Amino acid sequence: MNFCSACGAEVTLRIPPGDDRERHVCVACDFIHYVNPRVIVGCLPVHEDRVLLCRRAIEPRRGYWTLPAGFMENGETTEQGAARETWEEAAARVDDMSLYRVFDLPHISQVYLFYRCRLIDGEYGVGPESLESALFREDEIPWDELAFTVVKRTLEAWFRDRETDHFPVDVSAIHFHRPRG
Repeated sequence: MNFCSACGAEVTLRIPPGDDRERHVCVACDFIHYVNPRVIVGCLPVHEDRVLLCRRAIEPRRGYWTLPAGFMENGETTEQGAARETWEEAAARVDDMSLYRVFDLPHISQVYLFYRCRLIDGEYGVGPESLESALFREDEIPWDELAFTVVKRTLEAWFRDRETDHFPVDVSAIHFHRPRG
């Protein structure tokens, strides 16, 4: 960030009074620009014994498979955002939504929330951010072609939890450590 969105003057990085970390602060009007983590919301849509995945048409990880998910929008709940993303990416309507997985990714300042849900009437299609979408049984999942670690962990947990029909909400963190060198 170079300029203040309030007055247009330059901003500088400094620790504002009463804060504990550097923020972008306007040199003219002292407006503090907070940059906070992005929230990604998505669904694990289920129909019978299969889950719905989408092949990404956009970067990052174009061509890889993922659960339908994306950035939460202002003015919506996490559940509404997850359902919207499922419609946008897979032309699928879902219901019976239940929070299932929360992932903190502090190295990229993101938080992921995935909802278990039912795919209404088993109907789905392809949205503008997907190359294709399909329903997969566990043995059909393209495990080596999954786009993101959060997707792999969510799918692994769901197939494991399905055996006991107990789906606890889990909150975990994924840390990326840069190699020393």
